Amino acid sequence: MNQLHNLLRSRGRLYPRLQLSTFLTLLMFFSAFTTSYAQSRAITGVVSSATDQAPLVGVTVRVKGSDTATVTDDNGNFSIQASTGEVLQFNYIAFQPQEVKVGSSSRLQVVMRTDNRSMDEVVVVGYGTARKSEITAASTTVKAEDFRQSAARNAMDLLQGKVAGLQISRSGGNPNTGVGIQLRGATSVEGTNSPLIVIDGIPGGNLDLLQQEDIESMTVLKDGSAAAIYGTQANGGVILVTTKKGVSGKTRFDYATYVSKDILQREPNFMNAEQYRQKIAEGIIPANQDFGANEDPIEELVRRNNVSQYHTLAISGGGENNSFRASTYFRDLQSIAKENGRQEYGVRANFNGRGLDNKLTTQVDFATNFGDFNLLGGGSTNANDLRAGGPWLWAYSRNPTLPLKNEDGTWRYDQTSTNEVARLYEQTSRRQQQTTTISGTIGYEIIQDLKFNVFGSVQRNGWNDGAYATLASEPSFKNERGLLGNAYQASRLEFKYAVEPTISFNRMINDVHSINAVAGYSYRYDVNQQFDARNIGFQNDIFQENNLNTGNGLIRGAASMGSFKNDNKVIGFLGRLIYSFDGKYSFQGTFRRDGSSRFGRNNKWGNFGALGAAWNISQEDFMQDYSWVNDLKLRASYGVTGNQDIPNYRSLVTLGPGNNYLYPDGEWRQTYGPERNPNPDLRWETKRETNIGVDFSFLQGRVGGAIDVYRRDTHDLLGTYTSQQPSLILDNIYTNVGTISSKGVELTLNLVPVRNEEVTWSVDIIGSSNRNRLTSFSNDIYKADSRTFGNIGGFGALGDAIRTFEGSRIGDFYGKRFAGFDETGNWLFLNKSGEVVPQAQLNQSTTDMVNTDLAILGNALPKYYLSFNSVVSYKNFDLRAFFRGRFDYDILNTLQMSYGNRVTLPANVLNDAFDRHAEQNGGYVYSDYYLESGSHFKLDEVTLGYTFKLNNERIRNLRVYATGTNLALFTKYTGNDPDYIKDTGLDPGIDNRGIFPNTRSFLFGLNIGF
Repeated sequence: MNQLHNLLRSRGRLYPRLQLSTFLTLLMFFSAFTTSYAQSRAITGVVSSATDQAPLVGVTVRVKGSDTATVTDDNGNFSIQASTGEVLQFNYIAFQPQEVKVGSSSRLQVVMRTDNRSMDEVVVVGYGTARKSEITAASTTVKAEDFRQSAARNAMDLLQGKVAGLQISRSGGNPNTGVGIQLRGATSVEGTNSPLIVIDGIPGGNLDLLQQEDIESMTVLKDGSAAAIYGTQANGGVILVTTKKGVSGKTRFDYATYVSKDILQREPNFMNAEQYRQKIAEGIIPANQDFGANEDPIEELVRRNNVSQYHTLAISGGGENNSFRASTYFRDLQSIAKENGRQEYGVRANFNGRGLDNKLTTQVDFATNFGDFNLLGGGSTNANDLRAGGPWLWAYSRNPTLPLKNEDGTWRYDQTSTNEVARLYEQTSRRQQQTTTISGTIGYEIIQDLKFNVFGSVQRNGWNDGAYATLASEPSFKNERGLLGNAYQASRLEFKYAVEPTISFNRMINDVHSINAVAGYSYRYDVNQQFDARNIGFQNDIFQENNLNTGNGLIRGAASMGSFKNDNKVIGFLGRLIYSFDGKYSFQGTFRRDGSSRFGRNNKWGNFGALGAAWNISQEDFMQDYSWVNDLKLRASYGVTGNQDIPNYRSLVTLGPGNNYLYPDGEWRQTYGPERNPNPDLRWETKRETNIGVDFSFLQGRVGGAIDVYRRDTHDLLGTYTSQQPSLILDNIYTNVGTISSKGVELTLNLVPVRNEEVTWSVDIIGSSNRNRLTSFSNDIYKADSRTFGNIGGFGALGDAIRTFEGSRIGDFYGKRFAGFDETGNWLFLNKSGEVVPQAQLNQSTTDMVNTDLAILGNALPKYYLSFNSVVSYKNFDLRAFFRGRFDYDILNTLQMSYGNRVTLPANVLNDAFDRHAEQNGGYVYSDYYLESGSHFKLDEVTLGYTFKLNNERIRNLRVYATGTNLALFTKYTGNDPDYIKDTGLDPGIDNRGIFPNTRSFLFGLNIGF
C-alpha cells in the first residue's frame, strides 16, 4: 500500500491535476464497470414448438429493453449476450410471445405455443392452406398442445368441448364403442348427421389409425362455405386431421407413455340382499322369493384391478431436400368390465422429398394397425355375439338372494332370465381387425407459384368376428332342439380408393393483391363385402368357432350363412378462389359438381358452391390509433353442400330371395322378388347455410376469440314413405320429402389474465346455442302430420317418447301430463282443458291432434353448451382444469320408469320405489312424471405436469404429468351420468337403462425427446 501511495505521489508530480481522491473514484467506477461487463455472457439455447417439439427457424430473440437481438438458425439454435436478471423476449409469427428471465444457466430450452388467434397463421383448408386473415368462413383449428390430456380412446375425444357447436358424445366407458359426432345440430332424418373426416387428404379416413401423439392439428370446417369444397359429402361439416411430419435436421426420437386406471362411480341404488329380505319381512315381497343367497353380480362383472397402458416411439429427421417421420405404438385398454377391452399396435410413416431445383415435391404416408378386441363383457358392438340381454341391467335388477350356481356347482339358468356371470366363463366374442392406408402426393411447380399435384390413396379395412357358446352355456341350455354349443364367424373387407389431381396458384402481387386458387378433379370408389356363418350341435368345445362344419346343425337344417357385396362411386369437379386486397378485404368463391351412383338416373349430378367475404377492420388507416386492437375481422358467407351418405342401391329395384317351391319336374327351386320400389328421381339432400362472424384479438393477444351466427336449411330430406299400390309394387319408397333447419350462435373466447416472467394463466371459454326444427316432412304426394322417434323400450310397450310436428323443435317429448295420484296410488293426469282425470278418461289419440289430451312435455336437446379450460404455467409446472356442461333440457329417466315402480317386484327395484315413489301404485306409464332436468356441469379433466429444464444436449425435453378425468359432476338428474346420454340425432334425451357403467379415470404419463 505504501508503494502504491508513493507511486501516486510521484505520478502526481508528473500530472499535477490528477489528485489521489479523483483517481480512487475513477478506479472504483472502472471496477464496477468491469464487474458488470463480466456478468454479461453468451446465452445459448434452442427454441421448439410445443406441438411436436420441432425446432423453430427464424424466431426473434431480444434482450428486453435493449437493441440486442438475434434469430434462431435452421436447427432452432440461438446465441445472445445477456446478463443475469435480464429478460429475453421470444417472438414468432403465429406463436404466443414468450419471456424468459436469465438465471445461472447459460443454456436455455424454450418451448413456444401456437397462437390460434394470430391472423398471420397459416391454416389448413380443403385442398390446401390459407392465411387466417384471408378466411371468410367459420372454421376452428385445435393444435396438439390444446388437446385433452386424458387417454383418448378415439381421436375425436380430443376435441370434446374444444370447438363451439361441435357435439361429441359417448355412451359410457366401453373402449370398443365409438363416439357420436354432430356439428350445429341435425341435418338429416335417415342420412348421416356426422362430419366428413379427412386425414392427410384421405376422405373418409379411419379414426382407428389415429393416435394422439401423431396428430399435429385438427381443423373443423363448420359452415357451408368452408365445407362446400367437399360438395356432396359435407352436409354434416368437415374435420381435417393433419398428422405430424418430419423436419430437416438431426434425427430426433420422441417417446410417450402412460398408464391409467378406471374406477366405478355413480351406480344406481338397487336393493341389496339385506334390503330385499327386509321387504319380504314387511310383506311387500312374497316369502318364496328368498332363495337363500347373498349375491352381488356387479362385483362378478367388474374388473377392479384394471390397468391400461400406452407406448409410442417416433423417429424423425431429414436432410436438405427430404424429411421423414415414423412412429409405432402399442395400446392395451383394460375396461372396467371383465372380458372387455382392446389391444392394438401399429405403424405410421411419412416421407417428404424435393428435387429438380425444388420444383418437384413428393409425399408418401403409410399407416397400419392391428387390433384384438374382446367384445364379450360390458355390452357388445357385435350383434351376433350370442348374448341374451345386457349384463349391467341384469346384474342390478336380479333378485340378490338368487344364487348364480346350483348346489352341484353348475351354473343356474332360468327360462325367463339370463346369467351374465356364466356368460363370462362359457362364451367368447372377439374381433380381429386390421386397417391400412397408403397415400401419396406428387407435385411439380410449372412456373413460379403455379403447382400441379396428384393425390391418391387406398384404404383397406378388414376384420374377423368370432363367437362361441360352450356346451355348458346358456344358449345350449335353452336350445329347443337339444343341440349343444353355438358358433359364429364373420369376415368383412372394405376398400376405399381416391384419386384427386389438382392445380393451384398462390401469389402475392405488388404486396397488395393476394391470389390463392385451386381447381381439380375427385374420384372416389368404395366397395365392401361380408360373409358370415353360424352352426350349432357340437360334440365338444375344442375347436370353438374354428371348425363350423363339425356341428350337427348343418345336417339338421339349423345352420345358417349369408354374404353380400356392394359398391358406390362419387366423381367431382372442384374449384376455389380466394382473393385478398391490401390485407383488408378478402373474397372467396367455391364451386363443386358431384355425381354419385347412389341416386336416380334423373338426378345423378348436383351442383354445390359458396361465396364469402371478409373485412379486416384492424388494417384500416382509421384503426391505427387504437393500439389495443390487434386484429378485428368481420366475415360473411353462404354455402351449399349435399348429403349422399345413404345405403347403396336405394334408387334401384333390387331382388331378394323368397320361398323355395316344388316345380312340376320334382325340383325345389329358389324364387326371387323385388325388395324395393325404384325411384329414378331420388336426389341429394341439399343444405343451404348462411354464416356471419367476427374474429377479434385485443390487448396484445390478452383477449381474443370469435362470434358466429348462422342459419341452415336442409331440403329434400331422404327417408322412407308409404307408397300407393298400384302403380308401385311395394307399399313403401325411399324418396325426398321435407326440410330440416337450425339456427344458432357460437362464442369462442380466449383470455390471458396473467402473463409475466414466471406465471402465465390462459382461459378458453367455448359456448354455443342451437335451435333445430323439422320445418316440413310433407309434400303434394307424401303427407304426414307428425313423426315419432325414440323408442322407450323396457316394460309396458310404451312406444316412442318423441313426436315431432311440422315446424316444431326436434326432440320434443310428447305424452301425458302428470297431475298426481289418487288415494289408491293410481295415476292422475291433466286433460286438454286442464282438468285432473284418471288415465282411463284421457283421450290418448295420436291421430286426432285437435282433441287429444296428449301434449308436448319438454325437449331433449340442450339449449346451451359451455366449456371452460384454464391453464396455469408457473416455472416448470403446468396445471390444466377443464370444465364443460349442457344446460336447459330434459331427460326421460327410463330407469326410474321401469325400476322405481313396485309393480316390477319380485324382480329387484330401486330403493326409490319405496320412498321417492312411495305413493305410486299404478302400472308402467310414460308421462312427464319421469322427465328430469338434464342440466349439468362437470369437472371433466385436471392435469398437473412438470417439464424438466435439462442442460443436456442428449435429452431434448422431458415432461411428466398426472391426469384425472370425470372428477366431479354437478346436476340434479338422478339417473346415469347425463353426459353419456345421447344429445344428437332426432331421438335424443332417452336414458339407457343398461348403459355401460360410468367411470372415473386416473392417468400418469411421460414424454421424453432425444
